[in-house]
Amino acid sequence: MAHLSLAAQPQFFRGSSLQSKALGLGLRHTVRPLLGLWAHLPFDVFPPNVIEHAARLLPVHEGTMWRPVEIDLTTSEWLQAKGVEDVTGGNERAILYFHGGAFLTCGLNTHRRLVSRISYAAKQPVLNVGYRQMPYEPINESIADGVAGFRWLLGQGYAPENITIAGDSAGGYLAFSVARAVIDQGLGRPSGVVALSPLLDFDPAGKKAHRNAHRCQTFPLHAVAKLADVSLRMDTRRGVTSPRTDPVNMPLGDLPPALIHVGSREVLMADAELMANRLVSAGVPCDLHVWEKQVHVFQAAASWVPEARAAIEEIGAFVRGLAERDATATAPTMVSTPPTRSARGARASVV
Repeated sequence: MAHLSLAAQPQFFRGSSLQSKALGLGLRHTVRPLLGLWAHLPFDVFPPNVIEHAARLLPVHEGTMWRPVEIDLTTSEWLQAKGVEDVTGGNERAILYFHGGAFLTCGLNTHRRLVSRISYAAKQPVLNVGYRQMPYEPINESIADGVAGFRWLLGQGYAPENITIAGDSAGGYLAFSVARAVIDQGLGRPSGVVALSPLLDFDPAGKKAHRNAHRCQTFPLHAVAKLADVSLRMDTRRGVTSPRTDPVNMPLGDLPPALIHVGSREVLMADAELMANRLVSAGVPCDLHVWEKQVHVFQAAASWVPEARAAIEEIGAFVRGLAERDATATAPTMVSTPPTRSARGARASVV
């Protein structure tokens, strides 16, 4: 039964392979308990980002090319999958990507494989942003690094309306926040926003009341609440006095079309539903894709999980479809065409 009546009716993708079940079981008995332990500690602990260093050994999608890019105070990465041209080769569209990791961990190495697959599926190059994270910098600086990445793409010759902003988990928070920031700063309106299992609301109340409060195989509820507390303490330590506005509470009416992916049992389903509802209510086309029993950012396991590969194909189709939408909108003559998939509500089915 649905938790709330959605203005954006979700499209439900059925199927839970043996691989995805094994992944979920593994996370439930490893990552989830560790996060639960961290959440109950009476003090803040920020271990070194070991996973980011170890991920240097992970292979990328075959034929992918990448190079480091220094942007302001960060090192980001310009990535092109096999056969994907950039603006110098006549490809006028690009993706600005933000990795997940709860603003505390992960980075370019952990997400290079996922980003390379998205580049290949979308047929577009990607600027994978190595934004500053807690505990060294507050989230406001992460957003500022994202805006700097958008400016870099503009400087390379990409028009704002040809840039899709995407991210997973905490990167989904940044995707919407940076889209809002670049519009507010007069840099133009991006082509679209893609968010995978996004964290969009630091207020834990909605997640506590949601049917998925204790069903998530990755995050215990109190770990999400602990992250919210940590982010507020970081703002205080860094002298951030102005309140931070979460994406679900931002002005939304002028945002570009959005695609949101989420697993059907994720604790962050509450954020995905709320954001989709508010976007569509504000007149913004939004596709909410719910994947049966898939774990948090399952797309990262595309080399093993078939549903993850299917999801990345859906992402690629959405991003490519933004170009078709833009071409239709700027056509010199009016042609009667059916609404695109992103613009019309999909069938409602939630478990």
